[in-house]
Amino acid sequence: MKKETVVRVACKVVGPIETNCYILSCPETRKAIIVDPGGNPDVIEIFIAEKRLEPVAIVCTHGHSDHIASVADLQERYRIPFALHGDDVPIVTLSIREAPLWGMGRIREPKIDRVLSEGDAITFGTVTGKVLHTPGHTPGGISILFDGIVLVGDTLFNRSIGRTDFAGGDLDTILESIRTELFTLPGETIVYCGHGPSTSIGDERINNPFFENA
Repeated sequence: MKKETVVRVACKVVGPIETNCYILSCPETRKAIIVDPGGNPDVIEIFIAEKRLEPVAIVCTHGHSDHIASVADLQERYRIPFALHGDDVPIVTLSIREAPLWGMGRIREPKIDRVLSEGDAITFGTVTGKVLHTPGHTPGGISILFDGIVLVGDTLFNRSIGRTDFAGGDLDTILESIRTELFTLPGETIVYCGHGPSTSIGDERINNPFFENA
């Protein structure tokens, strides 16, 4: 059986809220996706040029302004589609309007080319990831699962969870998402968060204070 290609993961911290933008690439083909470009498109473009990557899509884990701020600029630069879960389409519109309140300034509203759902595949080169619907921070929050790693956006953090006091957020929902979609993954799975340091599923099962009595 052919061994699954190991995805390459690079992180650039962008924007005023220090969002982790991930550039995932296929080592065999150099095709790549850009996940959560929340600002500083020039930083993202320089990295892509230096590594000679070929972006084929932009994917956002949710629709908040600090995760979508540079989508429109990068769409224009690379002529590539933007994918987002369908339940977060209204969140994008709201976030564009509220962006100045969060110090994001005025940002352009991107065109949503692909509406994602649970179980959808995200493919670049010989790499394929799977969409996990992990609502709670927003209604359409997703995580993206690859072999041995998962990108979780603002659903799960190192020793914490995402805020649920924004429009569409819900504490019970985010806790259920983490329990049923993330904590069922192998413990050694590396967790790449939307802000702050990475962690692992096993570490969070044991040490995350929101699940002490789970």
